[in-house]
Amino acid sequence: MALDKGLENVAVNWPRTSEYYDPVAPAEFVDFGAVADAPDVAAPTGALALHIAKTGTVRATAYTELVDLLLGLDGVLYATDAAAEDEDPVIDPDGCAWIAGGLERFVEGHEPYGDLVTFDSVASVMRNAVASGRLAEQQLRWLDHRLTALRDDAGNPPHWTFARTELAILAGFYRRCAERGFAVFASY
Repeated sequence: MALDKGLENVAVNWPRTSEYYDPVAPAEFVDFGAVADAPDVAAPTGALALHIAKTGTVRATAYTELVDLLLGLDGVLYATDAAAEDEDPVIDPDGCAWIAGGLERFVEGHEPYGDLVTFDSVASVMRNAVASGRLAEQQLRWLDHRLTALRDDAGNPPHWTFARTELAILAGFYRRCAERGFAVFASY
Protein backbone atom coordinates (compact mmCIF):
# COMPACT_ATOMS: atom_id res chain seq x y z
CA MET A 1 0.00 0.00 0.00
CA ALA A 2 1.45 3.37 -1.03
CA LEU A 3 1.25 6.22 1.43
CA ASP A 4 -0.20 9.49 0.20
CA LYS A 5 2.51 12.10 0.49
CA GLY A 6 -0.01 14.92 0.30
CA LEU A 7 0.52 18.12 -1.59
CA GLU A 8 4.05 19.26 -2.25
CA ASN A 9 4.96 22.59 -3.79
CA VAL A 10 8.14 22.03 -5.80
CA ALA A 11 10.30 24.91 -7.03
CA VAL A 12 10.76 24.48 -10.79
CA ASN A 13 12.46 26.40 -13.56
CA TRP A 14 10.18 28.80 -15.39
CA PRO A 15 9.20 28.60 -18.12
CA ARG A 16 9.54 24.93 -18.81
CA THR A 17 11.89 24.07 -21.65
CA SER A 18 10.67 20.58 -22.42
CA GLU A 19 7.62 18.41 -21.82
CA TYR A 20 8.30 18.47 -18.07
CA TYR A 21 9.23 21.10 -15.53
CA ASP A 22 12.79 20.83 -14.26
CA PRO A 23 13.06 21.05 -10.47
CA VAL A 24 15.29 23.80 -9.13
CA ALA A 25 18.45 22.57 -7.45
CA PRO A 26 18.07 22.58 -3.64
CA ALA A 27 21.28 24.65 -3.52
CA GLU A 28 19.07 27.65 -4.40
CA PHE A 29 17.52 27.26 -0.92
CA VAL A 30 20.49 26.01 1.09
CA ASP A 31 20.57 29.15 3.25
CA PHE A 32 17.18 28.17 4.71
CA GLY A 33 19.03 25.44 6.60
CA ALA A 34 20.70 28.04 8.83
CA VAL A 35 17.29 28.73 10.41
CA ALA A 36 17.13 25.15 11.67
CA ASP A 37 20.41 25.66 13.52
CA ALA A 38 19.39 28.95 15.14
CA PRO A 39 18.97 28.91 18.91
CA ASP A 40 15.42 28.85 20.26
CA VAL A 41 13.85 28.22 16.85
CA ALA A 42 10.43 26.56 17.05
CA ALA A 43 10.65 22.90 16.01
CA PRO A 44 8.11 23.25 13.15
CA THR A 45 9.98 26.31 11.85
CA GLY A 46 13.28 24.46 11.87
CA ALA A 47 11.77 21.37 10.25
CA LEU A 48 10.20 23.40 7.43
CA ALA A 49 13.37 25.39 6.82
CA LEU A 50 15.53 22.26 6.77
CA HIS A 51 13.15 20.48 4.39
CA ILE A 52 13.20 23.45 2.00
CA ALA A 53 17.01 23.62 2.20
CA LYS A 54 17.39 19.92 1.40
CA THR A 55 14.72 19.52 -1.27
CA GLY A 56 13.59 22.88 -2.70
CA THR A 57 10.02 21.87 -1.82
CA VAL A 58 7.33 22.61 0.74
CA ARG A 59 5.02 19.94 2.09
CA ALA A 60 2.03 22.20 1.59
CA THR A 61 -0.93 20.11 2.77
CA ALA A 62 -0.92 21.55 6.29
CA TYR A 63 -1.01 25.13 4.99
CA THR A 64 -3.73 24.92 2.33
CA GLU A 65 -6.74 26.00 4.41
CA LEU A 66 -4.85 28.84 6.03
CA VAL A 67 -3.41 30.18 2.75
CA ASP A 68 -6.81 29.91 1.06
CA LEU A 69 -8.39 31.87 3.91
CA LEU A 70 -5.68 34.54 3.95
CA LEU A 71 -5.76 35.04 0.19
CA GLY A 72 -9.51 34.67 -0.27
CA LEU A 73 -9.44 31.91 -2.89
CA ASP A 74 -9.72 28.13 -2.90
CA GLY A 75 -6.94 25.78 -3.96
CA VAL A 76 -4.17 28.40 -4.06
CA LEU A 77 -1.33 26.01 -3.22
CA TYR A 78 -2.89 23.34 -5.44
CA ALA A 79 -2.64 25.81 -8.34
CA THR A 80 -6.20 24.93 -9.33
CA ASP A 81 -6.70 28.02 -11.51
CA ALA A 82 -3.56 27.20 -13.46
CA ALA A 83 -4.71 23.60 -13.81
CA ALA A 84 -7.97 24.73 -15.37
CA GLU A 85 -6.19 27.02 -17.82
CA ASP A 86 -3.35 24.90 -19.10
CA GLU A 87 -3.67 21.51 -17.39
CA ASP A 88 -0.44 22.05 -15.45
CA PRO A 89 -0.83 22.81 -11.74
CA VAL A 90 1.82 25.54 -11.66
CA ILE A 91 2.11 28.81 -9.77
CA ASP A 92 4.12 31.22 -11.91
CA PRO A 93 6.65 33.67 -10.40
CA ASP A 94 4.04 36.46 -10.18
CA GLY A 95 1.71 34.08 -8.34
CA CYS A 96 4.55 33.19 -5.97
CA ALA A 97 5.04 36.92 -5.27
CA TRP A 98 1.32 37.28 -4.54
CA ILE A 99 1.35 34.32 -2.11
CA ALA A 100 4.52 35.59 -0.43
CA GLY A 101 3.07 39.08 -0.05
CA GLY A 102 -0.13 37.81 1.55
CA LEU A 103 1.78 35.63 3.98
CA GLU A 104 4.25 38.40 4.80
CA ARG A 105 1.43 40.86 5.58
CA PHE A 106 -0.24 38.26 7.78
CA VAL A 107 2.97 37.45 9.68
CA GLU A 108 3.51 41.17 10.31
CA GLY A 109 -0.12 41.68 11.36
CA HIS A 110 0.08 38.71 13.74
CA GLU A 111 3.06 40.10 15.66
CA PRO A 112 0.92 41.65 18.46
CA TYR A 113 -0.74 38.26 19.01
CA GLY A 114 2.53 36.43 19.67
CA ASP A 115 4.22 33.50 17.97
CA LEU A 116 1.43 30.92 18.22
CA VAL A 117 -0.92 31.10 15.22
CA THR A 118 -4.33 29.55 15.83
CA PHE A 119 -7.71 29.72 14.13
CA ASP A 120 -8.82 32.35 16.64
CA SER A 121 -5.72 34.51 16.22
CA VAL A 122 -6.02 34.27 12.42
CA ALA A 123 -9.63 35.44 12.68
CA SER A 124 -8.58 38.38 14.90
CA VAL A 125 -5.78 39.47 12.58
CA MET A 126 -8.04 39.27 9.55
CA ARG A 127 -10.90 41.12 11.25
CA ASN A 128 -8.50 43.92 12.20
CA ALA A 129 -7.17 44.07 8.65
CA VAL A 130 -10.55 44.33 6.94
CA ALA A 131 -12.27 46.51 9.57
CA SER A 132 -10.26 49.55 8.56
CA GLY A 133 -10.61 49.08 4.82
CA ARG A 134 -13.10 50.22 2.24
CA LEU A 135 -16.30 48.18 2.25
CA ALA A 136 -15.43 46.96 5.75
CA GLU A 137 -18.95 45.75 6.54
CA GLN A 138 -19.14 43.67 3.34
CA GLN A 139 -15.66 42.24 3.88
CA LEU A 140 -16.42 41.35 7.51
CA ARG A 141 -19.53 39.44 6.37
CA TRP A 142 -17.44 37.61 3.77
CA LEU A 143 -14.81 36.80 6.41
CA ASP A 144 -17.40 35.55 8.90
CA HIS A 145 -18.85 33.31 6.17
CA ARG A 146 -15.39 31.89 5.35
CA LEU A 147 -14.58 31.31 9.02
CA THR A 148 -17.91 29.57 9.62
CA ALA A 149 -17.37 27.34 6.59
CA LEU A 150 -14.08 26.11 8.08
CA ARG A 151 -15.77 24.88 11.26
CA ASP A 152 -16.90 21.26 11.50
CA ASP A 153 -20.53 20.15 11.95
CA ALA A 154 -20.25 20.61 15.72
CA GLY A 155 -19.00 24.19 15.28
CA ASN A 156 -15.41 23.39 16.23
CA PRO A 157 -12.65 25.33 14.48
CA PRO A 158 -9.82 23.64 12.58
CA HIS A 159 -6.95 22.54 14.81
CA TRP A 160 -4.37 24.89 13.37
CA THR A 161 -1.31 25.65 15.32
CA PHE A 162 1.61 27.20 13.53
CA ALA A 163 4.56 29.17 14.73
CA ARG A 164 4.50 32.67 13.25
CA THR A 165 8.14 32.10 12.31
CA GLU A 166 7.11 28.95 10.43
CA LEU A 167 4.77 31.03 8.29
CA ALA A 168 7.58 33.52 7.73
CA ILE A 169 9.72 30.67 6.36
CA LEU A 170 6.80 29.56 4.17
CA ALA A 171 6.52 33.11 2.83
CA GLY A 172 10.28 33.12 2.28
CA PHE A 173 10.04 30.05 0.04
CA TYR A 174 7.52 31.74 -2.27
CA ARG A 175 9.42 35.05 -2.13
CA ARG A 176 12.63 33.28 -3.16
CA CYS A 177 10.81 31.66 -6.08
CA ALA A 178 9.39 35.02 -7.17
CA GLU A 179 12.69 36.87 -6.89
CA ARG A 180 14.67 34.26 -8.82
CA GLY A 181 12.03 33.67 -11.48
CA PHE A 182 11.08 30.14 -10.37
CA ALA A 183 7.61 28.68 -10.56
CA VAL A 184 6.04 26.20 -8.15
CA PHE A 185 4.65 22.91 -9.37
CA ALA A 186 1.87 21.38 -7.26
CA SER A 187 2.66 17.69 -6.93
CA TYR A 188 0.30 15.23 -5.24
